[in-house]
Amino acid sequence: MDIMFAKALAIAIGTILPALSLGLIGSKAMEAIGRNPEAADKIMTPMLLIAALVEAIAIYVLVIAFTIK
Repeated sequence: MDIMFAKALAIAIGTILPALSLGLIGSKAMEAIGRNPEAADKIMTPMLLIAALVEAIAIYVLVIAFTIK
């Protein structure tokens, strides 16, 4: 029972923050593109790179949750 709670808590906490981060990354990138549409190519590449790194954090959390015994 306690182990299942630990897994659920690890997944819940570990995925909430990356989800919020992805939302902020996307909103700020769209805001920047809205202000300067010509810079869309320069904005999208770093945005996608940072989004991939944030997604990796969520994957690490999933791996850690599966290794809790």
